[in-house]
Amino acid sequence: MNTPAARRLAGAAVALGSCLALAGPAGSADAAPADPVPTVFFGDSYTANFGIAPFQEGDRTFCFQAKENYPAVATRRLADKGIALDVQSDVSCGGALVHHFWQEQELLLPGVKVPPQQDALKQDTRLAVGSMGGNTLGFNRILKQCSDKLRTEGVLLPGEPVDGDEPASKCGEFFESGDGKNWLDGKFEQVSGDLEELLDRIAYFAPDAKRVLVGYPRLVPEDTAKCLTAAPGQTQLPFADISKDALPVLDQIQKRLNDVMKKAAADADGGADFVDLYAHTGSNTACDGANRSIGGLLEDSQIKFGNDHVPWYAHPNAKGRDMQAKQVADKVEQILNR
Repeated sequence: MNTPAARRLAGAAVALGSCLALAGPAGSADAAPADPVPTVFFGDSYTANFGIAPFQEGDRTFCFQAKENYPAVATRRLADKGIALDVQSDVSCGGALVHHFWQEQELLLPGVKVPPQQDALKQDTRLAVGSMGGNTLGFNRILKQCSDKLRTEGVLLPGEPVDGDEPASKCGEFFESGDGKNWLDGKFEQVSGDLEELLDRIAYFAPDAKRVLVGYPRLVPEDTAKCLTAAPGQTQLPFADISKDALPVLDQIQKRLNDVMKKAAADADGGADFVDLYAHTGSNTACDGANRSIGGLLEDSQIKFGNDHVPWYAHPNAKGRDMQAKQVADKVEQILNR
């Protein structure tokens, strides 16, 4: 699928769609479409908004897709401005890697699978929006590399540490040199290639769709000293036992992922748009106390199994979800008014 011929075909389809749009009625380029815009939301747990209850149940229960995730909130924000989205599907699913856009995804229970996310695209889809890349990078494994507590208490967070024989206390050094750096470089190369494939596939299966890749909100603040204080009402530090020296390394890794995603959108045949959440959430990280938009690693989320809450594992809380929705809605409004 990711061949020069396929990319040329996708580029031609996008160009044709652009020409048709330019050939529309006079003045139409300055106003959002009056008819509802057929839209598909895709993505991983940051689009599904893992941790926010209640979540959708049924065949996709273990996707942990919140009923009020950012696609739902952004759709309402746009409706309030007179911009209607016809949401054909929201196939975002916790744990999704980029390749689950074109391959089925196995969920927590063995044998329970969901179809490839690209199956939701239709010929008349005009907007495709979502976040992917963090799981392919292995950010959960990176967190476990840096935290003894996650290695023992993070049983619901998929993945193992990159190298369980290396002490968590030395994870900063591990990712900056030797095998850890080589592993990380290889993962970034994989993310870049897979995002190129994802954007090509959207253009192929939905030739007239505007493609919007949504980045991830910032987790670690510039001033990491703020991470040495628990949030109001919490006893655990925002990043549990991850050392202060390792936090800048985690931030550098996230910033690099953000740059890779931004470049993938910019380099896509026909062009794609990018929502830079990292740039807009520096004052609302997991370490910003009452203003935090990210739930702490081991802070109780809204989801319960029996009598026990599942931790946030550094996912957006309700404040963070609303910040995601605002940035996405603003970008979609801008795109549809172009």
